[in-house]
Amino acid sequence: MKKFLRISAFIVLALLVTGAAGFFIWASTPADPQPEAAQSLSDAPDVNYENINNWLVYQPAGTDPVTGFILYPGGRVDYQAYAPQAQAIASEGYQVVVVPMPLNFAIFGINRAEQVISAFPDIQHWAVGGHSLGGAMAAEFVKNNPSLIDGLILWASYPAENTDLSALEIEVVSIFATNDGLAAPEEVLSAQPRLPANTQFVEITGGNHAGFGWYGPQNGDGPLDIAQSEQQAQVVAATQAFLSTLVEE
Repeated sequence: MKKFLRISAFIVLALLVTGAAGFFIWASTPADPQPEAAQSLSDAPDVNYENINNWLVYQPAGTDPVTGFILYPGGRVDYQAYAPQAQAIASEGYQVVVVPMPLNFAIFGINRAEQVISAFPDIQHWAVGGHSLGGAMAAEFVKNNPSLIDGLILWASYPAENTDLSALEIEVVSIFATNDGLAAPEEVLSAQPRLPANTQFVEITGGNHAGFGWYGPQNGDGPLDIAQSEQQAQVVAATQAFLSTLVEE
């Protein structure tokens, strides 16, 4: 009997180790950035780029921004896939920081925004947000640190069912796509009671889930009925417009 228990315990342990190793390997192989993303890992005529602490940091050239945006990547997506959007948003006068996540899942790095905020004390207004799982974990950060954040930006995302931000004095924008197969419009809109009453909802007609980044098609997603560059332009414009309201406050 004791031998049987020892063998059983060994088998269970082996299965746990194998499962953990499998997850580690799977999580460590995120969707690769498309060529469009690699092109934005550099300075632009109106934006300066730096890699600081493995963060992608974009700052408008020739000016000292007072508003910043911290972007959490989607689950199992290489954070560099959001470089073009970050660069474009920064061109309108905002500091944008895209942060990598442990094992490429924001659930393991919810508080990384706090490190960014501490590193840039001259920024007066901070928004945090992200794509898909990144947005949900950004909402968790806001729930736990409401005094640090002025705005929440959700890209194809929504707070978890046990995350209620409705009573917080914070600005929120939720940008979603009609063809999203992973964060369907009805799911995004059903989260409205958990968000402040003045939350803005921005719909992108013909867009899909993967169209919020530059990492290629995603299993379970709907079709992209507009050019990916057009969806990106709408996401960037809505984000910039939202950030401008934080400056006005």
